[in-house]
Amino acid sequence: MKLRCAVIEDFQSAATTVADWSSVTADVDVVTFTEHLGGTEEVAAALDEFDIVVTLRERVPFPAEVFARLPRLRLLIASGMRNSVIDFAAAEQHGVTVCGTASSSTPPVELTWALLLGLARSIVPEANGLRTDGPWQSTLGADLHGRTLGLLGLGKIGSRVAQVGRAFGMEVVAWSQNLTEERTKEVGTALAASREELLEAADFVSVHLALSERTRGLIGAAELARMRPTAYLVNTSRAAIVDQDALLAALRAGTIAGAGIDVFDTEPLPAGHPMRTAPRLLATPHLGYVSRANYATYYGQAVENIRAFLDGEPVRRIG
Repeated sequence: MKLRCAVIEDFQSAATTVADWSSVTADVDVVTFTEHLGGTEEVAAALDEFDIVVTLRERVPFPAEVFARLPRLRLLIASGMRNSVIDFAAAEQHGVTVCGTASSSTPPVELTWALLLGLARSIVPEANGLRTDGPWQSTLGADLHGRTLGLLGLGKIGSRVAQVGRAFGMEVVAWSQNLTEERTKEVGTALAASREELLEAADFVSVHLALSERTRGLIGAAELARMRPTAYLVNTSRAAIVDQDALLAALRAGTIAGAGIDVFDTEPLPAGHPMRTAPRLLATPHLGYVSRANYATYYGQAVENIRAFLDGEPVRRIG
């Protein structure tokens, strides 16, 4: 009898089109879910007849309670090689193998600049004005050349964002808790003496840190108050690094010029959520990793992981 595989969070119905599943379809029936499953109860109910689950990034948590309610589950595959919402100890306790996939840093770099440029040149309001017979030019664009780009984090993504900033003729300064002058020189940026110094100096602040207990709530009301009223904040990293309520208050009060946000405390955002209508906000529905090439990697390697598991030699195990 065939095993059953659930592919969840397949919003674009892309999982079975960007990758070739023929190597496993003789042994596995694949079912895709194109809507968000919601909380623990809905996840457990929807997946209780599946032996394999392919999940996207960290949108659907797999705590111990979920594993306890999925007795058939034997293989869980998550895109990326890190996942903070899977209880790996519980997976092991319930005999579930957990595997990951590669993930490119290119798409979030590109989306960071899409948001930053969209903010700087008021692309959305100007485009909407044109399409609705509104005013012909209603904003003054913010220049990039000669301005300061402040990066919170200078890892794989932050360093590539820095390269693009320099290409625009920007002064680039970076800070994180463990960042060294040697690393900033290697990337070609300046090292800020502190988080506060970076926030006060930057015309554009972009977040590229991993979420940890040290970075959770790193940017709150006090930090946002240090930013210039003409400055913009971009976050394509993790929502919890920036206090959402404090950001909403700053946007409403106009104490910063605007924000470009791709990550949220609750995803998908509920209907009527204040982040959907906040002023001075350019928001996208967590598109940082969503590109055709990245999805081809996610689902192509998910198929490889399933085949290897069926052959008794799991690959890309995580946790």
